[in-house]
Amino acid sequence: MTHLPSVRHVRPVQPLEFPSTNAEWDLGEGLRRGRICELLWVVVTRLLGGAHAAGKDNFVYYDANDPKKCLAPDGFVKLGVAQTLFDTWKVWENGAPELCVEILSPSDAKEFLPLATKMKRYRALGTKELVIFNVELPVGARLRSFDRLRGDLVERIVENDTTPCLTLTQALGARFDWVLARGDGVDVTLRLTRDGILLQTDKEELTALRAELAIQSGSRT
Repeated sequence: MTHLPSVRHVRPVQPLEFPSTNAEWDLGEGLRRGRICELLWVVVTRLLGGAHAAGKDNFVYYDANDPKKCLAPDGFVKLGVAQTLFDTWKVWENGAPELCVEILSPSDAKEFLPLATKMKRYRALGTKELVIFNVELPVGARLRSFDRLRGDLVERIVENDTTPCLTLTQALGARFDWVLARGDGVDVTLRLTRDGILLQTDKEELTALRAELAIQSGSRT
């Protein structure tokens, strides 16, 4: 074991607090938005398998000198960092998440920060890919995606409510796309496909397996 030499400092420590909760941000969450966020979390964490870190509604701090400079993405992924039971994410310790997701539902839950303010903070955060799903907008306008190009966060052209997930495609060696589909009792929610096949939860796979077994059993009678 390496023993570090002792050092002294010229003044007492004046620690900054980076809390995991903030009453100002806690404006409640509607059932629909909550289900959409939870479904996304379940699918992404199942896909990553602990090799990469994912968060959901955790505060992400991006300025070590200012606890007010933070975001709380509905989902985010940091590649190359193993999953732990973290409360907050500090960019200066673990790096900026490459992928962040925002789920918007104006009539379902209030937002502490307007989208314009969030966009400024995502630019400062340094995320490479930002996906925004607004469940209440019309078909063709519900899904938006942004890429960091030469320091700028530029919106993509999204067609037919589907767009590639570049972060996962580049990291995991398969083609991943964002799509809108049914899930967990919600008619339209944000989903991922791998090589054109919808990523499912354990519950969805079990339901499909039971249905298949029932069909096979019926064909033998």
